[in-house]
Amino acid sequence: MGNDYFMQEVTALKRSVQEASRLREYTDEEFNLLVDQKLQERIGWAQENDTELYRYYQGMSFKDKNSLKYTINESVEGLGILGKIITDTNITEVMINGYDNIFIEKSGKLEKMDEHFESEEDLIRIVQKFVSAMDRTVDASNPVVDARLEDGSRVHVVFPPVALSGVTVTIRRFPKDPMTIEKLLSYGSVTPEAADFLEKAVRSRHNIFVAGGTGSGKTTFLNALSNFIPPWERVITIEDSAELQIKNVPNLVRMETKKANSKEANEITIRDLIKASLRMRPDRIVVGEVRGEEALDMLQAMNTGHDGSLSTGHANSPEGMISRLETMVLTGSADLPLEAIRMQIASAVDYIVHLSRLRDFSRKTMEITEVTGYKDGKVTLNPIYKFEEDEKTTLQKVSGKLLRTKNKIQNQDKFILAGIYDYLESGQDGMSMQK
Repeated sequence: MGNDYFMQEVTALKRSVQEASRLREYTDEEFNLLVDQKLQERIGWAQENDTELYRYYQGMSFKDKNSLKYTINESVEGLGILGKIITDTNITEVMINGYDNIFIEKSGKLEKMDEHFESEEDLIRIVQKFVSAMDRTVDASNPVVDARLEDGSRVHVVFPPVALSGVTVTIRRFPKDPMTIEKLLSYGSVTPEAADFLEKAVRSRHNIFVAGGTGSGKTTFLNALSNFIPPWERVITIEDSAELQIKNVPNLVRMETKKANSKEANEITIRDLIKASLRMRPDRIVVGEVRGEEALDMLQAMNTGHDGSLSTGHANSPEGMISRLETMVLTGSADLPLEAIRMQIASAVDYIVHLSRLRDFSRKTMEITEVTGYKDGKVTLNPIYKFEEDEKTTLQKVSGKLLRTKNKIQNQDKFILAGIYDYLESGQDGMSMQK
């Protein structure tokens, strides 16, 4: 008997179990009996009609028959392919674009899966079950949902009619072990010299923004920087979905936004949490990402005694990060003059670290830039490190290094106050190590 025919029969059997299970709630034991009953009914029908299905089933081993029952059980009671995907720790990103179009990212490379859901209805049922376990509801009237798995993975779901290609699910996975600068060094994402500079910049309480495009590793890098924070400080982290894993700070307060749902209309935004954090005596505030009007509150916090704060933002360059901050502040306070906003940014932000995901899928630190002030209507920047490709680079493989520029660090006060005198002089020939 052809495998396609057998799979059609298995699909029909799954639907039979699904229809029966909708009638009432079953315990695990009752559900297993239901699967057995429906399987026997189908095989009995095949025997009476002398079909190939009966002879094929009779020829299956005991192990294969049990495997068939498990497959039916999992497809109805479990999460099917989605359950298989989220238990694979090697998968870092999942992109479901309709029931028969699934992409996954493994080892930094994107690939399309051969497997798919049985139908759009099957995908809808599984995703609704998956989302409900996270205390969220998704349907045509509430088609966009953000949620978080227990392991910290971000989940974003979009339902029709908003999603024209069918139910769309994006899951961003995060490693169980926190990202450290040592791991970034081993991946070649940053150089030892630049890592040493960033460690001292964090220790000396500089305000740092990590900028980059989607998938460039901003949150990962922010986590590595956060672990440079001294253990005696009080740190408050604010995120849409709690992903940061800061391990060396005992006095740590973690806060996460709360989306409004059908049961509770009260939404708690990043802006609300930043305002709340200012009343909690933080030494530093770490915001997972600023993407809206909360940028103004973040800048004001940096300007009012909360030095050493860290955050990320979507931008394709340090200049782009400045422009994005301007735009975000304007969304929260349109009556502020642009000059005042730029002066606020210039006095609040000390460094911008720009990351990029390159053509060979590697993630690199492209630039570390000092924000030096405000002049002639613009926020002025001073590149300290820049990534340069070398003669070994090709279209398929990027080769290069993050190099120290000849630019002198202009604002040295925070380094000096922290007792760090390494950067009083600069240049590619080395830095002063006066102590």
